[in-house]
Amino acid sequence: MKDLIEFMVKALVDDPSEVSITEISGGKVTIYELRVAKSDIGKVIGKRGRTAGAIRTIINAVSTKQGKRAELEIIE
Repeated sequence: MKDLIEFMVKALVDDPSEVSITEISGGKVTIYELRVAKSDIGKVIGKRGRTAGAIRTIINAVSTKQGKRAELEIIE
């Protein structure tokens, strides 16, 4: 899952070397914290949050198929 998020986000940003993802595993939920360069945050979020929403939809579909639950947090 972490590789999938990294692949999608690196395709969007101008500075792929600044992309970092931290995985926090809980009991039922896995939280992925995404950090990108300040100049790339707008590209990851998108207009009215549409890009971030699309990424979250894909993550939810994959995690549901695996029988788990995952959340994406974009950290500034």
